[in-house]
Amino acid sequence: MTSHAMKRTARVAFGGAIHEAVEHSGGVQLTDGRVLAEVQVVWLPPFEVGTIVALGINYADHAKELAKELTMSAKDEPLAFLKAPNTLIGHRAFTRRPNDATFMHYECELAVIIGKTAKNVARGDAMGFVAGYTVANDYAIRDYLENWYRPNLRVKNRDGCTALGPWFVPAANVPDPHALDLRTLVNGKLTQSGNTRDLINDVPALIAYLSSFMTLSPGDVILTGTPEGVVNVNPGDEVITEIDGIGRLVNTIVGDEGFGR
Repeated sequence: MTSHAMKRTARVAFGGAIHEAVEHSGGVQLTDGRVLAEVQVVWLPPFEVGTIVALGINYADHAKELAKELTMSAKDEPLAFLKAPNTLIGHRAFTRRPNDATFMHYECELAVIIGKTAKNVARGDAMGFVAGYTVANDYAIRDYLENWYRPNLRVKNRDGCTALGPWFVPAANVPDPHALDLRTLVNGKLTQSGNTRDLINDVPALIAYLSSFMTLSPGDVILTGTPEGVVNVNPGDEVITEIDGIGRLVNTIVGDEGFGR
């Protein structure tokens, strides 16, 4: 594997075109050699995204946090649902908080990117199907839920409710995806902290489970869930979701008026 293949990569828009880019001390470096500051480009999801599969209640501490609202048990299958392409935005983008929302929160998640076609994959072989990782921030509005554990369309498929990025991190750069600290900061204050060791269904289990009934393809992404510590966010708030070794994803909350309707 070349050193370039090991670098963290991004997709950005600049000068009327979409560019592949790599991490640089000055921001990002385009394939033509130009180095641009982070704020000079529009950040896109860092890979060509296929099907988006998201997991709910996949951290033990988050399940405990919502225990009064749940009817789930350890015997239940993973709570998985699909998300549409319209949900995705990139690093430094805006996410809308509807004016009628009373409780909207972030969800810092490790996103797993599939690298090759996966069907009926055994747990022991599953990690060989992972191309890499990125950071996801998958917002939810509790007001819109049918109840506290069944994400419906209005909660999880709103335009621009899921930020991905900034970087695609090759799997070879992440020796153990089950030993990563996650955290969220709202306006610089730490509000959420966890570790992927606390996943109820780990990455191999999820790939084995999903591939048992649906074919996973290159570019498909699995959002693995969020730990405890979700709090309400409001227009003007800067939300930073970080995962050690994966990246620091910045997002700003904007009200309805910020979208002109």
